[in-house]
Amino acid sequence: MFRLRRLLLHPLPLALAPAMLLALATALAQRPLPHRLVPEALDGTRADVLDAAGQPLTRHYQQRWNTADRLPLAQLPAFLKIAIVSAEDRRYWQHGGIDWRARLAAVWQGLQAGRAVRGASTISEQVVRLLHPRPRTLWSRWVEGFEAMRLEARFSKPDILEFYLDQVPYGGHRRGLRQAARYAFGREPATLSEAEMLALAVMPRAPSRLDPVRDAAALRGPMRRLALRMADDGLIDAARVEVLSTPPPALRADDDSVPAAHFVAEVRRRARADSSPVLRTTLDAGLQRQAQRLLEQRLRELAGVGVRQGALLVVALDGSRVRSWNVANLDADEGEIGIDTVLTPRQPGSALKPFVYALALEHGWTAATRIRDAPTAAHVGDGLHPYRNYSRLSYGEVSVREALGNSLNVPAVKALQFVGGAEFLGLLQRLGMSGLSAHPDHYGDGIALGNGEVTLAQLVDAYATLARQGQRQPLQLFDDDRDRQPLQPLLSRESASIITDILSDPRARLLEFGDGGLLRFPSQTAVKTGTSSDYRDAWCLAYNHDYVVGAWMGTLDGAAMDGVTGSIGPALLVRSVFGWLDQRQPSPPLRLSPRLEARMIRDSDGGERREWFAPGTAPEVPDAPAAAWTGSAPLVPSLLQPFEGLRLALDPRVPAEQQALEFQLAAVAADESVRWFVDEALAGEGSGARFQWPLRRGEHIAYAAAADGRWRTPAVRFRVK
Repeated sequence: MFRLRRLLLHPLPLALAPAMLLALATALAQRPLPHRLVPEALDGTRADVLDAAGQPLTRHYQQRWNTADRLPLAQLPAFLKIAIVSAEDRRYWQHGGIDWRARLAAVWQGLQAGRAVRGASTISEQVVRLLHPRPRTLWSRWVEGFEAMRLEARFSKPDILEFYLDQVPYGGHRRGLRQAARYAFGREPATLSEAEMLALAVMPRAPSRLDPVRDAAALRGPMRRLALRMADDGLIDAARVEVLSTPPPALRADDDSVPAAHFVAEVRRRARADSSPVLRTTLDAGLQRQAQRLLEQRLRELAGVGVRQGALLVVALDGSRVRSWNVANLDADEGEIGIDTVLTPRQPGSALKPFVYALALEHGWTAATRIRDAPTAAHVGDGLHPYRNYSRLSYGEVSVREALGNSLNVPAVKALQFVGGAEFLGLLQRLGMSGLSAHPDHYGDGIALGNGEVTLAQLVDAYATLARQGQRQPLQLFDDDRDRQPLQPLLSRESASIITDILSDPRARLLEFGDGGLLRFPSQTAVKTGTSSDYRDAWCLAYNHDYVVGAWMGTLDGAAMDGVTGSIGPALLVRSVFGWLDQRQPSPPLRLSPRLEARMIRDSDGGERREWFAPGTAPEVPDAPAAAWTGSAPLVPSLLQPFEGLRLALDPRVPAEQQALEFQLAAVAADESVRWFVDEALAGEGSGARFQWPLRRGEHIAYAAAADGRWRTPAVRFRVK
């Protein structure tokens, strides 16, 4: 024991301790190397994925590996291989994974300049970086060097070089020499001139900047420096330096790729147990390309107001076939796929309101039913949350048509109170919004305004149900009907048709949106927008006779956009997609149930308009004014306010005798006599569903009862501080 202690305290082991710790950390930081340098083994690529017409979807440039455009090393021109090695790693054939001479020279130049001047990464180290992406730090460079030595011990130099030349990143999301040659010059590598090959050799140093498609002149300096180096090494004649330093013009060929990486990933996820060599899907490659261009263009236009990510989904109503599945991210690095925002849960804002009103129609409301629009408050947790319209204006009594068309918040909350939160959540879950699985009390009345989280795919699925007159059919991705499910009736044809008619009626939007604008599509289209709190999400959902189109824009990091709403951001994108679809094939009018009955009704302002009614719900007198909601709900009366657990505080700035809490009831007629009780004492009596109770401190118990004794609400406890 004494000898061991002396050994541990000896100066030599103590001096070696840092080196030993460094060696241990280096060993632990390294990752396993693949057994084969082929992208299929690395990427898990399986079956070919085709669009509905048989065009390959796996030939795209938003994936980690180039699997479709590889070339054997022997088929590449000798000059191109020499130029690449000279540009990236001139002592490639001599070192064992790390070029210590180049690394020391880079360190010395950096010390002299006071900054990093050159990287000095070998080709083997760059292959390691492709296999194991890490943050660009000094520690990463240290670990990559040891992995590069292991790589060269496992694979031959030609194999490593071939893998690198197939996977090296270029501009335009391209990988490898073959994709880069097609992208920049529209030809195969073997047909390029030596100047074009020299351009390909320098482009990997800065793929975004050294892109002949964007700026060929930027290549002149790097090409000249490489030509001079090759002349110094005796690889080319010095007289050819000037000729080889002239950037060749880009002759980009038409892009035959389909930007559908996220769709392909979802198809393969669903077909995980399928061993078929080919997976034929419902996607329309032409529409996918056009929609991607429109989405990326719209994001660039809105980048200055904080829009960073977006998603677009187009579904054909015939079979719920997904025709376009688009994702865009302004913050993504070159070649990065990123998060699939079609499947990312976000708050939908007002996009859920049509389903609240559809359920209210199922329970007896009509499009002419009138609701009072005035500022109100509802419970959130153990407090009260005020509800106001987006414009901060209130419109008094409005019809369901006006409430939904103008996306008014207060009437939507009252519609939810009419149908009940549990029943509404049940409908949303049957529509496919499985993420809304918490108890109704978790969401409160805010669920009508979109305080839960849903995905764009789920919203498009739900709007397709409205477009299909209440018949749901989950989205289909495979063209062979393997995932096709039968129609499931969730709403009556009449209720869904009335909602469709409201959403396609520009006159119903006049109060908040005015006449015309982006929501007035050239052909008959039902449109609804949504905006989450603090402008974090902007949505637009629309459908015509043939298609449903949904778009989301926002920020995945939770940052607020600068006032971007659904009608400002994604509406123009959705309108553009429908314009392109209509050019291919004009759409017939929207589907409406033939059982709807039309009646002329008189508005509160004295004007007349036509309204649609389900059979048996139209007013008996054709020109009678629209009936107000009488509270004939299929629910027993219940207290909306106060609610169980409510906590309030007197405002010290206002005299106590001037402060009151408005008691509110659901499902009570305006002329019904109600008695209000607090702490088992009669606090007041009157008609209708509201009562002003003077606030006083303490723990209280409240309930309400019909004056004739027909009903009594459950008692609730609340507290005033």
